[in-house]
Amino acid sequence: MTTDWSRLEQAVKEYESPGTIGVSVISPREERWASRGDHQFPAASTVKIPIMIEIYRAIDRGTLALDDTYIVRSVDKSPGSGVLRHMHTGLQLSFGDLLYLMMSISDNTATNILIEVAGMDRVNATMRELGMTASSLGRPMRGRLAIEGEQENWATPNDYTTVVKTILDDQAASPAACQAMLTTLTQQQNGRRIGRYVPTSWTYRWGSKTGSNRGVINDVGFIESPAGTMVIALYSLKLGDRVTGECALSEIARAAMQVTGMI
Repeated sequence: MTTDWSRLEQAVKEYESPGTIGVSVISPREERWASRGDHQFPAASTVKIPIMIEIYRAIDRGTLALDDTYIVRSVDKSPGSGVLRHMHTGLQLSFGDLLYLMMSISDNTATNILIEVAGMDRVNATMRELGMTASSLGRPMRGRLAIEGEQENWATPNDYTTVVKTILDDQAASPAACQAMLTTLTQQQNGRRIGRYVPTSWTYRWGSKTGSNRGVINDVGFIESPAGTMVIALYSLKLGDRVTGECALSEIARAAMQVTGMI
């Protein structure tokens, strides 16, 4: 029995105007559906997922450990989301702390430290290796979209469902690292997008990484249920203010759960 995607397709059409929405879904039966799945959107903070993967690969290689420490310098402090830019220079944090801050509250200072440690070229090579053919990490986090003369961080919905699936399948890094990454994704503190309509039951678990910027509202993650696991990537441009955009993405995520039998 194949999935009838028409209800999800209608939801995307309903909430897309006047902006642009890209959606990619992998159902519990591993059927794929997408709308603008190969369209490039500004990644915003969803690019922190492949950064996390490369950090865990470094841990697997033995060149880094979660307990290793880093002392925050004034030059590290980055504009945009997070708390480290407001905290004192000289603060000592473990790399486990930095990963948590990057993924749970999207701390840009923590992210840029991790980009420097991982290496931008390595992150991009890992993205290619994992099947992300049209997405890239082009620059550090600056709390805004790219300006003239800068590279943008690009994402396609299909690339991001692909990479989350590699984590779920223990293929992005070692099995232990992949399980740790899934736990890290569940520590996301913004439950107003993919997570808004996930039932609050011990039989459900969800995790994601949001991304936001002026005119940009994104979220990428997974939902586990008694029916299985769904992977979903949601990208958007110019949907209105953040509340409007978050409501639109959450309704599309709910439609995806409904058509795939998750709820």
